[in-house]
Amino acid sequence: MKKYQEMTKEELLVEKVELEKQFEEIKALNLKLDMSRGKPAAEQLDLAMDMLDLLDSKSVLKAENGMDLRNYGILDGIPEAKRLMAEVLECEEKNVIVYGNSSLNIMYDQVSRAMTLGICGNTPWSKLDKVKFLCPVPGYDRHFAITELFGIEMINVPLYADGPDMDMVEEYVNNDPAVKGIWCVPKYANPSGSSYSDETVRRFAALKPAAADFRIFWDNAYCVHHLYEDKQDKILNILEECEKAGNPDMVFEFCSTSKVTFPGAGIAALASSEKNIADIKKQMTIQTIGHDKINQLRHVLYFKNLDGIKTHMMKHAALIRPKFELLDELMTAEIASRGIGTWINPVGGYFICFETLEGCAKNVVAKCKEAGVTMTGAGAPFPYGKDPKDNVIRIAPTFPSVEELKKAAEVFVVCVRLASVEKLLAQ
Repeated sequence: MKKYQEMTKEELLVEKVELEKQFEEIKALNLKLDMSRGKPAAEQLDLAMDMLDLLDSKSVLKAENGMDLRNYGILDGIPEAKRLMAEVLECEEKNVIVYGNSSLNIMYDQVSRAMTLGICGNTPWSKLDKVKFLCPVPGYDRHFAITELFGIEMINVPLYADGPDMDMVEEYVNNDPAVKGIWCVPKYANPSGSSYSDETVRRFAALKPAAADFRIFWDNAYCVHHLYEDKQDKILNILEECEKAGNPDMVFEFCSTSKVTFPGAGIAALASSEKNIADIKKQMTIQTIGHDKINQLRHVLYFKNLDGIKTHMMKHAALIRPKFELLDELMTAEIASRGIGTWINPVGGYFICFETLEGCAKNVVAKCKEAGVTMTGAGAPFPYGKDPKDNVIRIAPTFPSVEELKKAAEVFVVCVRLASVEKLLAQ
């Protein structure tokens, strides 16, 4: 198939006429399809419904340490829940705090506490003249929303297939005391789907921050979210590597079961050094008397251990893998063959990061909306919503049914082709 860049102006004009015809035919269908957010489909949520049957009014609601789960107490999570989440995060129970349903909530709290109270006795960020965060891009829009809310200056760092540009990270972190943190999604990154290499993790662990209160916000949201049983990315344990490098306090690691059981009704956890954990707990005693211990018990009874979670996640994989494969096949045939788009085909996570020709992303997303398909806003994977090349689109394939996804993907393909033709004709 001839690539668009190889076509004459006349050939492109013929292509444009045909694509405009297809576009109008699609609009006439009055579609209402959504590929905007990384949400589990109803079939995925159904997988954990029997978890709700484990506890009722006749259940003995006690933790293994004898604590009555109906009452106040146990600030950092019931012991068995701490053990389960420690398995997930590959660390010791003493290094874990189990929270409520959202890891995003924990991340917000950590930034908020740093702003108002400081980290481990350091000056609160709100009292400093300048606070900066490094933001690997493309990245998670809600990370950037948190730092923007608190008025923290965000600095773009290119994200590659093996992780962020570490030369740039080292230059900023090791030399600028105003740099207080970096957002990281190290495994099956949102939205690129890439995973950090061993070298990248070791270079993170070996950082020599100019700021004593610099922290890596290690959002390991997709640590158990594989698409295949026999093809899985494995990343080094950042906590272990930091310990080896003499930087045990440099990391806050986060995860949750939001996309394992039920969003809004899962459990979340933070893992860090004993020093950081003690500092956080000291502040938490003022904030809360404890999180939902009954739900923590429910999750422990359901999964029992990490193997139970792994088995469950393969059921998720069986449902969403065909969706990723459908998109990859269609985009390979209709887009890659024409030289007008690239992406990483991930083996886990919830997203595909599609790169259009430069200057086309906003046009593609707008055309999709006009045709009845809602996409994540162009620019969303960048701080301040500003994509410097206007070429990144986050695709979230999990929520629609396979049939709906196929229709949405076909619309997307037509919109990408049409926007690309328009771009080339305008040059």
